[in-house]
Amino acid sequence: MELEFSGEIWFWRGPAPWHFVTVPVPECRELAATASAVSYGWGMIPVTARIGTTSWVTSLFPKDGRYLVPVRTSVRKAEGLEVGETVTVRLTVAA
Repeated sequence: MELEFSGEIWFWRGPAPWHFVTVPVPECRELAATASAVSYGWGMIPVTARIGTTSWVTSLFPKDGRYLVPVRTSVRKAEGLEVGETVTVRLTVAA
């Protein structure tokens, strides 16, 4: 399964701070429909993500009925991204 959407980069200031993009509701519905076949521990969904020309392997976090795409520091630096910017994210769900 492949998805493409746009979303804003935001920062979570928890005990392990991280940057995320929240997957929009329509795409979350598609992901939820396949989650049982690909998910592991806590509903995580393994994906290959891409923003711009930078790709990385990660897992989507389920949160409040939606999914979050974690955006690594290396990705943000490679693409020159800051909190609050809207980016286009391409996801390929691992089989």
